[in-house]
Amino acid sequence: MISSYNIATLLYAFDDRDRVLLMRRNREPNSGLWSPSGGKLEARVGESPHECAVREAQEELGISVGTTDIHLTGIVSERGGLDEVHWLMFLFEIKPCLITIPSPHPEGSFAFFAKDEIQNLPIPVTDREMIWPLFWKHRGGFFAAHCRTMQGVPNYWTLEESIAHSPSHV
Repeated sequence: MISSYNIATLLYAFDDRDRVLLMRRNREPNSGLWSPSGGKLEARVGESPHECAVREAQEELGISVGTTDIHLTGIVSERGGLDEVHWLMFLFEIKPCLITIPSPHPEGSFAFFAKDEIQNLPIPVTDREMIWPLFWKHRGGFFAAHCRTMQGVPNYWTLEESIAHSPSHV
């Protein structure tokens, strides 16, 4: 039985045309699917979610940002069923615009996509169901959501906190 969460950050980076950078993942979880870059928090060394986001931006995107260059847009907890993995994910928007597409990384390759293109991509089910809609609605604000997943049963979502987005991200 699983007794703890896998803790991870997801990075939402944009170019000057407001297209979001996604990674086509080469590895699990979500191999072959498009998702924001990011990675697991190094809990054994006491890394904070913000520190993890900064480290992952350097490692995967090749950009140096500080904690003031990122905005915590959301927290998503996913509770798996019996013998399934639980996730606690911190969703960060990188404030500075990216100028180029990052080089391919062992985790996957990158491309920019307009908001309306994402639903036509192969993306994780929970991203399609709720994470992307919540991210767009709360961009510049904040949300916390919880998802209960179980094989053969529809996912059950709870929006636990919602703070409206800022007018600059309409």
